[in-house]
Amino acid sequence: MASLRWRPWRRRPPSTRIRRPWRAPLALVLLVNLAAMGYRLTEGWPWADCYWMVAITISTIGFGEVQPLSPAGRVVTVLLILGGLVVVQISIQGVLGLSESGYFRRLRERRFRRWLKTMQNHVILCGYGRIGREIAEQLTRERVPLLVVEMDHDRRIAAEDRGLPVLMADATLDETLLEAGIHQCRSLVAALSSNAANLYVVLSARGLAPNCRLIARSDSDEAERKLRLAGADQVVSPYVSGGRTMAATALRPLAVTFMDLLAGSDCEVEEFRLSSNPMVLGSLNGMSLGELQLGRRTGALVLAVQPGEAPVAGGLQYRGASYPEQDRTLIANPGSDHRLAPGQMLVVMGSQEQLEQVTSLLGAALESVEQMAG
Repeated sequence: MASLRWRPWRRRPPSTRIRRPWRAPLALVLLVNLAAMGYRLTEGWPWADCYWMVAITISTIGFGEVQPLSPAGRVVTVLLILGGLVVVQISIQGVLGLSESGYFRRLRERRFRRWLKTMQNHVILCGYGRIGREIAEQLTRERVPLLVVEMDHDRRIAAEDRGLPVLMADATLDETLLEAGIHQCRSLVAALSSNAANLYVVLSARGLAPNCRLIARSDSDEAERKLRLAGADQVVSPYVSGGRTMAATALRPLAVTFMDLLAGSDCEVEEFRLSSNPMVLGSLNGMSLGELQLGRRTGALVLAVQPGEAPVAGGLQYRGASYPEQDRTLIANPGSDHRLAPGQMLVVMGSQEQLEQVTSLLGAALESVEQMAG
């Protein structure tokens, strides 16, 4: 029974097991240097002649002796031949067996996981199916750093063929999202084929990173409600979006063509949320868009404005304008007389440089800046 007892000292850590294949090559290097030192001590040759003698002897080429050997030198040669036969054979077998043992694969995985820790402001894409591939194409076209999380081997190969980094892991697990950099990413997209899997991803992500922007895919209205309850900021149904696009193409083909052209340009649309604190908003509180001259100063275009959430006597009061509580939809194409107020969200279109100028212009009055989904 004693032989069945668990002996923890016999188990080797993974790092030790990985380094083991290199012991034979290290032994070969040691043998070469010891043999060269033996010739140096017994024959007094220069180091170049010592190593040359070791090379022609251990490789069995046998060009002949560099100089006549003394009896002590012959002993060194015999030991070198015997040791070389064993060490060289083991070294060759060890090197050839590295690939079969998965050693190089483990090294690549280690380098990849160290690289993951350096990613910042990237998008985590969970799932590389048909929807995920289209999302990846759009983000790659916009030069947005992207990390794909996928469990399927064929989809992983497809993503890597497109030059995308892939984390082969279960996206529903907390440790996977942490490894993917949930705290450093700009947003997470749950595009798995299962509504339940997307729900698990959103629940895990929201619990780990409350401020992370979460976009999820759904196949039904019920799944959409549950995903929003779980914490998804945006829920997209491919069927609903596809139907709306087809209807819009039938009714307003030029508008749809313009949006497609816009998606392929360097223009972006971002949401600029103003601070809900009037003191932080400062001089911008109550200033009109005409007075701000955002378009002239930055070149960007304000597409829409969403009123804030500060209720006053049953309505939302903004110095000079009052919006009913139930009417908090987007105000498209706001005029120059529209006034800024705490909690408002400005939807602005422009190039990356122009949007950065908008950020600088609004300064401390900004509460958040988000790129619009879709």
